[in-house]
Amino acid sequence: MKELPRVGLANAQKVHVPVDDSPAPACLTAALDCLRTAITVYDVDERLVYANQHFDYLFRILPPRAGLIGLRYDEIVRLEAEAGVVAAEALGAGIETFVARRRTQLTCGDFKPYDLELADGRIVEIKSRRTPEGGWIALWSDVTQARQAMGRLQDAIELSADAFAFFDRDDKLVVCNKDYANLHGRGLDEMRGKRFRELVEAVVARGRVRVGDDPAGWIARRLDLHDSAAGAMTLEMNSGTAYLVRDRRTRDGHISVLTDVTDERRVESALAEQRRSLEKTRAELANSQSHAENQARYLADLTQRLDRAAASADTTKKTLLRTMSHELKTPLNAIIGFSDLLGQMAERFDAGQVREYASLIHAGGRNLLRLINQILDLTKLAAGKFEACAVRIDIGGALWIAKDEYAERAAVKNVQIDADNCPVGLIAEVDEHAFGQMLTQLLDNALAFAPQGGAIRLAALREGDRVSLCVADNGPGVCADDLARILEPFEQGGRSTTDHTNGAGLGLTLVKAFAELHRGTLRIRSEPGKGFAATVELPAAP
Repeated sequence: MKELPRVGLANAQKVHVPVDDSPAPACLTAALDCLRTAITVYDVDERLVYANQHFDYLFRILPPRAGLIGLRYDEIVRLEAEAGVVAAEALGAGIETFVARRRTQLTCGDFKPYDLELADGRIVEIKSRRTPEGGWIALWSDVTQARQAMGRLQDAIELSADAFAFFDRDDKLVVCNKDYANLHGRGLDEMRGKRFRELVEAVVARGRVRVGDDPAGWIARRLDLHDSAAGAMTLEMNSGTAYLVRDRRTRDGHISVLTDVTDERRVESALAEQRRSLEKTRAELANSQSHAENQARYLADLTQRLDRAAASADTTKKTLLRTMSHELKTPLNAIIGFSDLLGQMAERFDAGQVREYASLIHAGGRNLLRLINQILDLTKLAAGKFEACAVRIDIGGALWIAKDEYAERAAVKNVQIDADNCPVGLIAEVDEHAFGQMLTQLLDNALAFAPQGGAIRLAALREGDRVSLCVADNGPGVCADDLARILEPFEQGGRSTTDHTNGAGLGLTLVKAFAELHRGTLRIRSEPGKGFAATVELPAAP
């Protein structure tokens, strides 16, 4: 019997712990010490009898593992708290509450993984199980990166105007945004871990969705759609809101996206009602010969206008859905695809490959954020809710700074940026965010269409009480018939609305709206084969 000290507690005592003098096989001990997961074993009295080498690595502030042998689990937990290992937030309810919660993994059979937040920002996941001898074994794993990645994914999908949900290969909900949880009338924490079938049956049972006279048949159709490789359906809530539901199968689960199409459904209903009224009026007027000719002309004109309105609404809706679908799926596919590769094959990649895939994930996230910011800005401008805060900005100086910021990207295409015609001292009073967006959109557009080895020219000029900036490239240019069209949302020069090679077609629309917000103008000049020039004119500062 060996006598081991209890380390680090105020009421330190010496306890006798039976130790087996016969050494464990060296190969087993070496193997356990090679693991990147900490392993601790406790006897029936909750006293520590074994810890592998990785436990010392995880908790470098604590005494070495040899000094902890013989301590009870609650004493080790108190030692963590007193040594400053645990994050202050985790101890908010007091040390005794914290110790009691930790012990539930052993004493109460609460075998759910427990996330321990450390003071240095790391997160350690603890899993525990009973041993055949009546004791416990606990596994300690550093899950910081996984939790941070999940947090970033949660933040990203919260930015979406759609309801998003991701299910694992067992069809259990992994993560969703608040909009998806609100559709089910639950909080985010209540949703996680629920199976898709359970969520569907619950939302029908609570009467939140319109299912007609056959709830079981509706549930079966919804489950069939979810199990298919790709599908879509319309879901109507009892609140009157309508959603376009799109499900996609991934390599390790499913994705569900619900888009609010209530306004589109209302437009379609209104047009249908107008057509019914029109047909009724036509039937009534057929019996009145005295007004037949005049009314026929009136009805024909009204029909044409309704048809044009319906065609325009349908085209706009299809263009928006097609563009948004592509622009959202492209960066999301990159983010999900390359993060899957990193997660599944990380140990096979060298540092260069990891950096390359991380760069692609980062680029996908930036593209997604850029599109969302464009749509948010256009929405605020259209609703008259963009709050401009004017500051004094040196137009010429801003162009010189922009040249430096775009130099690296321009060098990839061997494009020269000329800012010699940008004198400093030309001051305008403009909202800083709006001005930055205008300049960014114009430079992105010029760099996208400038040819390999081409040139971009920047210029600033004052004329009377107006200050103007110009961004021009020597790209393929745009024909005269397209100059007005490309200022509309989702339109691109010389391309159909199905071509998204150079973005969603919102850049020039956003520049024009911001310029007009500041009582300015956007002028564009271009000819096929002679490049493209965009000039923003703003009021000069007093």
